[in-house]
Amino acid sequence: MFRHFTALKKSCRIFVYDTKQKHSSVSYAMSAMKPDAMGIPLTQVVETLHKFADPSLANPWDNVGLLIEPTETKLVSHILLTNDLTESVMQEALDLKTDMIITYHPLIFAPMKSVTTRSWKEKIVAKCLENRIAVYSPHTSFDSVKGGVNDWLASAFEDVLKSSNPIEVNVSNPDYGCGRICILKSKISIEDAVQRVKEHTGLKYVRLARACRTDGFINTIALCAGSGASVLKGVCADLYLTGEMLHHDILDATHNGISVILTNHSDSERGFLTKFAFTLNDVLNKAVNVSVSKNDADPLKTV
Repeated sequence: MFRHFTALKKSCRIFVYDTKQKHSSVSYAMSAMKPDAMGIPLTQVVETLHKFADPSLANPWDNVGLLIEPTETKLVSHILLTNDLTESVMQEALDLKTDMIITYHPLIFAPMKSVTTRSWKEKIVAKCLENRIAVYSPHTSFDSVKGGVNDWLASAFEDVLKSSNPIEVNVSNPDYGCGRICILKSKISIEDAVQRVKEHTGLKYVRLARACRTDGFINTIALCAGSGASVLKGVCADLYLTGEMLHHDILDATHNGISVILTNHSDSERGFLTKFAFTLNDVLNKAVNVSVSKNDADPLKTV
């Protein structure tokens, strides 16, 4: 679902709204929440997730929401957060006696024709069903919502941030939408930008493509967690920040005076989970144990 970046900088687009609030706070009432000695009903946990980021905010091509549901009434006492639900994360969930897994990327995306042991994804689905573990995926609804993944990524520049607004604005709420266009209070060097991203994501290394024929200073940043080329296409900025882009998209950007920082796909998203764990714990009235996976990691490493 990614388009090649072919637009010239002279045809750039930029969306800026006059708002200085960068993050949202989740403050909806939890009076209906009825903790039990054994946990909270799965339906109430799902309702809480929908209040944070309604599935309607997700892109049309995405597969979000409750993907695996036990056939019997489910009480949730332990939730495991992960960016990707891999076999190692699945084993971690079993070891922790997890009742529910919230996986940012949907485990079930392409249609499944069977649930067998022939593929790793089918085996995970089977284990979830066998162990009555619910699986929920928010994916692009968490990207769009205010206070979500893209706002977390933008907060790498929080102390110098003047404004941060969606690139592709949600028609129902201008505070929501894909990507973020960030205007800084004053220019920073590309070296400073790189250091901020590394510290924010906890990465030792990122990949940098320097813009051609520029002074190397940054005043505007267009960012999109994950694979951002389709969202960043044609956006006027001094810097593109995303997880991954195609080679020719990077060449187009640098020749149009735009530097590019790449972190690897999921490394541009994963750090949000630690922040969200605190949010989820609070809105569930601390009635559920919320953990962040220790086994979850981007498959690509710089060696």
